[in-house]
Amino acid sequence: MVNKKNIAKKTGFYILVILLVIFVAYPFVWMLSISLRYDTDAFEPGIIPKRPTLRQFGELLGIVKSIREEMSQEEQQMMELIKDLPPEQQEAFLAEIGIQRKKETFPFIRFFKNSLFLAGVSALISLIIAIFGAYSFSRLEYKGRGVIQRGVLVVYLFGGTILAVPLYQIFVKLGLFGSGTRSYLALIIIYIVQTLPVSLYMLGNYFRTIPYSIEEAAIIDGCSRLQAIFKVVVPLSLPAIVTVYIYAFMIGWNEFLFASIFVRSYPEFYTLPIGLNELFYSTHAIWGKMMAASVVTALPVVIMFTMMERYLTGGLTVGGVKE
Repeated sequence: MVNKKNIAKKTGFYILVILLVIFVAYPFVWMLSISLRYDTDAFEPGIIPKRPTLRQFGELLGIVKSIREEMSQEEQQMMELIKDLPPEQQEAFLAEIGIQRKKETFPFIRFFKNSLFLAGVSALISLIIAIFGAYSFSRLEYKGRGVIQRGVLVVYLFGGTILAVPLYQIFVKLGLFGSGTRSYLALIIIYIVQTLPVSLYMLGNYFRTIPYSIEEAAIIDGCSRLQAIFKVVVPLSLPAIVTVYIYAFMIGWNEFLFASIFVRSYPEFYTLPIGLNELFYSTHAIWGKMMAASVVTALPVVIMFTMMERYLTGGLTVGGVKE
């Protein structure tokens, strides 16, 4: 009877796990399936495409020219003749003869690079600051340490929509608005402010698990405090450091609100969330291309987790010293 109950419990547990995995993975599988279809096959039933193709990815990455953007030879010759006219006269002339100006190819690569730069740089700066700040919280004794340590988390009491207006006014007064480059700098500062509190909290708690006697041994051997941080604490904290970096990177990678405020007027500086939003409401709003863009957008985070998985296992300090 006991064995039958155990078998029933295990069977029920595995069924629940399988159902949960299917529930979570199904939207991603469906997204990938649509990205591998032609436009006319986007809503055909079934997960497996009947006519699989990589054309959507080719058009998205600029490898294949979009059918909507192809021009006849006569239209190309006409555009060449009127290229020196003012834009208003060009539009009027084309409308009169029945030719519609073809829009620029969706610049996915540019948006991808913009997001990669912003997320990567802001996460790196946040991580470097967090290492020194968390070390001071966990190792150094100074007046007001507890108040500062708890105070850094106050920023999470306020939502982004509440902070958007005051932050906008602050950066305008500081001169960090009015051009794409200055708006980029403002976004980097905002992403650092958003990720730094939790980075300090996570690293501070992890540093406390590292036996202080290891640092003492390094200092006795002639290391300075700074050398002890980089030669002892940082190597032993790689799991936490990698986790914090991935977290900070994902915040900047997926952020939409502040990017829409600061770079909305500068299309060449659009990030991926802003660019994808424009794609959904443009003439390029094709389901296959949108799903292909979503798949490519998810790749950096997946690749980061895959490459850094060995650092996320933890337990590097176990058995390092006997107290």
